[in-house]
Amino acid sequence: MPLVLGLACGGCSLSLDTLDALGGKADKPDRGEVTGSVGNAKAQAVAMPPERDLVFTRAAIHEALSRDAKDVSLPWENPESGARGTVTPIANAYNQDGSTCRDFLASYINGHSESWMRGEACRAGQGKWEVRSIKPWTRS
Repeated sequence: MPLVLGLACGGCSLSLDTLDALGGKADKPDRGEVTGSVGNAKAQAVAMPPERDLVFTRAAIHEALSRDAKDVSLPWENPESGARGTVTPIANAYNQDGSTCRDFLASYINGHSESWMRGEACRAGQGKWEVRSIKPWTRS
C-alpha cells in the first residue's frame, strides 16, 4: 500500500511534457520553458520624480551632507504630493576638480511605487553642498 501511494503522489511532480515524452506524443511543438518568476519582461525606463518632489529631496541631501557624519540617513517628505523617502550618503568625501564631493542614494516613495536615485554633490562657494548629478538607480 505505501508503495502504491508513493507512486501515485510521485506522479504529481512530473511535468506534462515529461508525461507526453513517456507516452510517445512527439508531435507537439516546442513551447519553450515558461516560469512564473521571470517571464518575458521587457526592461522599462525608470523615470525621475517630478521636480516638486525633487526640491524636498535636494533639501535633505544638503542637510545630510552638511552634518559631515557617517551612517546618517535623513527622511524627506513633500506634504502636498505625499511623496517621501530618505537620503543617505554612501561614500567618503573625495576631491574632484578641486571640490570636495560625496555620492548619495535617495529613495522615492509615492503611493505604492518605490524607486531609487543615485547622485553626486560637491561643496560649492561658501562651503554649501550643490547637487551635481542625480539620476534613476536600480538595485542589482
